[in-house]
Amino acid sequence: MAQDARQLRIGVLGAGPIAQFAHLESCVKARNAELYAICDAAPDLLERIAAYYAPRRTFTDYEAMLADPEVDAVIIATSDTWHVEASIKALEAGKAVLCEKPIGVSVEEVERLREVVRRTGRVLQVGHMKRFDPGLEAAKAFIDNEMGQQLALKAWYCDSTHRYTMTDAVQPLALKSEAQKRPSHSPKADLRRYYMLAHGSHLVDTARFLCGEITEVRARLSERFGASCWFVETSFANGTLGHLDLTVAVRMDWFEGFQLYGENGSILARTYNPWYYKSSDVEIFHEADATTRRVLGADGHFFRRQLEGFADTVLTGARQRGATIEDGLASVRAMAAIAESVRTGQAVAVPSMNGAV
Repeated sequence: MAQDARQLRIGVLGAGPIAQFAHLESCVKARNAELYAICDAAPDLLERIAAYYAPRRTFTDYEAMLADPEVDAVIIATSDTWHVEASIKALEAGKAVLCEKPIGVSVEEVERLREVVRRTGRVLQVGHMKRFDPGLEAAKAFIDNEMGQQLALKAWYCDSTHRYTMTDAVQPLALKSEAQKRPSHSPKADLRRYYMLAHGSHLVDTARFLCGEITEVRARLSERFGASCWFVETSFANGTLGHLDLTVAVRMDWFEGFQLYGENGSILARTYNPWYYKSSDVEIFHEADATTRRVLGADGHFFRRQLEGFADTVLTGARQRGATIEDGLASVRAMAAIAESVRTGQAVAVPSMNGAV
């Protein structure tokens, strides 16, 4: 791929699995970004990763990386617990930020981050990479330009009991270190919360990407034989009705996708496990001539595509195509509302929701 003349110099915070599987490769493959620096608290892991990716600089101290004037932007690839604080430090240091999803774990901390984004005027993009899936981009274009009014959305994200068997076959072995920095409490200590943040954040953002603001949720949760299933009735500001299904884990293949019914056509989509780097299979039905169009989406590297979109925004002022801080906050609000609805058995208004997921 041809390289742009202007390159966004990226510093990656965290050299763990998500950086190894997604972000470091994206930096070296992107047409408009350069992997300038890597920062990790574990010196042995940092040395091994740097030997392969050859950044110009390495750091074990995050603030030292932020003090480097050559670093234009930071990718935050750490545990969810540190997303907000790491983002604030980067913004205050004058850097643009691409932060892994979810942007935070409570409404209040994300509101605090939003104020910093507004005050500094820096670009912050949340790593909801599915917005850069070519199939979903085609679906969004049809929604915006041809579909007319929306009627109903059914969307599902069902992890599989066999996901690690399948992904271990295609992913490189992740490098690890005993010196890696870890949260004081294991994120998996509360599995309900962990599943919602890790998986539900994808489902909620996809629903918002397709249909706009979620105004109300009514959720039910069933937990049996080690599996968890959330069924969530959703109301959207544009009048669309929705049903979201988050299940971890189904006794079958990975099952993710959506159906969307509209005035001038409908969309049926199947989304694959992200580590296959395969665009969603999307079929768009056009009512006017009763034909169906299927999108190939040959370039399925949505992590690289999201970085290129982020870099375009920072370097050229292009419209931000990825999730903004407002999108990230709305997603956390919706997840907190789902948790509250499960707890109370009542419908919960999303825009006024506060608290933790």
